[in-house]
Amino acid sequence: QLQLAESGGGLVQPGGSLRLSCATSGFTSDFYAVAWFRQVPGKEREGVSCISISEGRTEYADGVKGRFTISRDNGKNTVYLQMNSLEPEATAVYYCAADGRRCSLWHRTYQFWGQGTQVPVSS
Repeated sequence: QLQLAESGGGLVQPGGSLRLSCATSGFTSDFYAVAWFRQVPGKEREGVSCISISEGRTEYADGVKGRFTISRDNGKNTVYLQMNSLEPEATAVYYCAADGRRCSLWHRTYQFWGQGTQVPVSS
């Protein structure tokens, strides 16, 4: 079984930075990609970034390029999302998702999901 454990969420002021972590267990050779999504009430789930585990190739949504960075530590089976220059519109529940067959920002790519962590960006 694959488990995801998120950490690092919390209140951050506009312009600030935050690093989210997604620790995975049950990692196998078939574990191809991990992604971060975010969602606010009344809006569709939005793909933020994804990374392929073996190669480290990444993809970003247009709205976060240059400000967000996804990375992975395969020794710790953990994927990170470094978020810089945060704006209030980034306020959302952030989810990590895993076991995608490819690095994709489409939510249906992924089978396993974390519980989500709240990121309020507010003064």
